Amino acid sequence: MSQGRIVKVSGPLVIADGMKDADMYDVVHVSEQGLIGEIIEMRGEMASIQVYEETSGLAPGAPVATTGAQLSVELGPGLIETIYDGIQRPLEEIRKKVGPNITRGISVPSLDRNKKWEFVPAVKTGDLVQSGDIIGTVQETIIVEQKIMVPYGIEGTIVEIKNGSFTVEETVCVVKKNNGEEVNLTLMQKWPVRRGRPYKEKLVPVMPLVTGQRVIDTLFPIAKGGVAAVPGPFGSGKTVVQHQLAKWADADIVVYIGCGERGNEMTDVLMEFPELKDPRTGESLMKRTVLIANTSDMPVAAREASIYTGITIAEYFRDMGYSVALMADSTSRWAEALREMSGRLEEMPGEEGYPAYLASRLAQFYERAGRVISLGTEGREGALSAIGAVSPPGGDISEPVSQATLRIVKVFWALDAQLAYKRHFPAINWLNSYSLYVDKLSKWFDENVEKDWSGMRSDVIRLLQEEAELNEIVQLVGVDSLSYEDRMKLEVTRSIREDYLHQNAFHDVDTYTSLNKQYNLLKLILKYYEDSMKALNEGADFKMLSELPVRERIGRYKYIEEKNIETAFDEVNKQIEEEISESVASKEVE
Repeated sequence: MSQGRIVKVSGPLVIADGMKDADMYDVVHVSEQGLIGEIIEMRGEMASIQVYEETSGLAPGAPVATTGAQLSVELGPGLIETIYDGIQRPLEEIRKKVGPNITRGISVPSLDRNKKWEFVPAVKTGDLVQSGDIIGTVQETIIVEQKIMVPYGIEGTIVEIKNGSFTVEETVCVVKKNNGEEVNLTLMQKWPVRRGRPYKEKLVPVMPLVTGQRVIDTLFPIAKGGVAAVPGPFGSGKTVVQHQLAKWADADIVVYIGCGERGNEMTDVLMEFPELKDPRTGESLMKRTVLIANTSDMPVAAREASIYTGITIAEYFRDMGYSVALMADSTSRWAEALREMSGRLEEMPGEEGYPAYLASRLAQFYERAGRVISLGTEGREGALSAIGAVSPPGGDISEPVSQATLRIVKVFWALDAQLAYKRHFPAINWLNSYSLYVDKLSKWFDENVEKDWSGMRSDVIRLLQEEAELNEIVQLVGVDSLSYEDRMKLEVTRSIREDYLHQNAFHDVDTYTSLNKQYNLLKLILKYYEDSMKALNEGADFKMLSELPVRERIGRYKYIEEKNIETAFDEVNKQIEEEISESVASKEVE
C-alpha cells in the first residue's frame, strides 16, 4: 500500500503527495477517519482524489493510503430489494448502525455477511467450466433466481462442489485451473464499476421492450437492449414515466438510479416501490428491483460514481440471461457532478463549463447497454435497456447534456411542458420525439401483433403531422375555412390525442395496455376515420358524422378489461358500420 499525505483540500477534491505506487482509479482511504476516495488524476507523485464523503475538517498533513484496488461492487445474493447509496453502501444497514444520517468513515459491507443462502449446485465434480458458466443457483426472492457464475478469467475442472446453506463469503466450489492452481469460488464476486463486464457477442436489437404505454409502444418504441432519453423541464412527468416503465416494462429486473435527485422525490420512490404490486406475479415490485439513492445533498463525487455502480449491477443480471431495465434519473445531475469535479481539477472547460470529455463519458455509459450473448459454454442471451432522464435547465434541449445524449441514444421521448400543463400525460410530444428502432422492430410487430401494425403507425404519424399544419391555418382564418375532409382529420386526430395517446397512470385498467388492445383501439379510430371520409364523399352530413354516439364508445374502449377486449372490439366495429351507414342513408332520403 502506498502511503501519502494531504497537501490541499478543495471541497470533495483532495490532493495528496507521495503516491508514486498508486494507480489511476485506485480506491484510497483518506485521513484517520478512513474516508473513501478514488484517484482521478496522477501527476508524478501527486494524486488528485475525489472523496465520496463530506470533507469538512480535513487538513494538510493527514494520511492517505491506497488499497491498490479499483472502485468495485459486490455482486451476489442480497442485491435485490436493497437500497444503496452511490458507492453501494446499504442505506438500511447504515441506518440500523448509526441512525438516519450517514456517518463519515462508516464501513458497512454491501452484501450481508451473516445471512445464509440455500445454494443448489448445477454442476458436478470433474466437470469442465469456463468464465460465465453457471455452477449453481440461489433463490434470492420469490421472483428472482440468482445464477452463480464462474468469475471472469477462471477456467478449469471442478474439484469440489457443495450443497446447502452458505454465506456470501463461504466456499461453495473449488476449481482447479489449467495451470494446476486451485481457486475457491463463493456466492459473491467483485467487479470494477468503470469497466464493462465482458460478453461473447453483441446482437442486433430486434425485439421491443413492451411498456404498455401506448404513445411509446405504438409511435416511439424502444428495443430490448436499446437506449432512450427522456428530456423534459420541471414538472413534465419524467419521474412518472420512469415509474411506469419500471412497473410495466417487459423486464425481469429493474435497476433504478436516483442520481442527484431531490430528496423528497427520492423519498417518494423509496416509499412507493415497495407498495407497487408487480403485475406479473402479484408480489411487491421490490422483489425484482435494486434501488440506488444518491440525493442532491449527498457528496457530489458519489453522484458521479452512482450510475457506474448501477449499470455494473445491471450487467451482472444481464449476464445471467435476464432482461434488465435500467432507469437513470437524471443524467443531467450526474453531468453537473462531472462539471464540478472538472472545475476543481482546473481542467480546461468546454461548452457551458462542462468538461470536454462529457460526450465520451455519456457514450461510455450508454454503450454498456445492449442485447448480448453472455460468456460461458451455453451462451445465455440477456438484454440491458438503459433509459436516462435529462433535466435541461429551463427545458432548453439545446444545452450540452441533452445534445450529447441525443447523439448517442436512438429513442428520444421529448416531454412537453405545455402538454403537462393541459394535463395530457404521458406528456410526450409526438411531433418532436422519434425512435430509430422503428424499422428494425416493424417486422416483429407485424409478425407478433398484426400484419398491418406498421402501416397503421405510419397513418397515425401522418395524421398528427397534418393536424399541426391544419391548426396553423385555423389560427389564421378559422376552422370554417377548412373543407369537411380536413375538419374530419381534425376530429380524428383529437380522438387519437385524447383517446389513444393520453393515458391515465392511476387508473386500474388504463395504466397498462397490451399490444393487442393497442392495435384494436387504433384500428377502431382509423376505421371511423376511413368510413367517415367515404361517407363524406357520398354526401353524408359532417356534423352528424362528428357527433355519432359510437365515438364515445371508441373513447371508452381503453377502459375495458383485457379479457373483454375482443368482444367489445367486434361490438364497436359493428356499431361504427351501422351508424355511418345510417348517416349516409338519411342524407339520401333528404
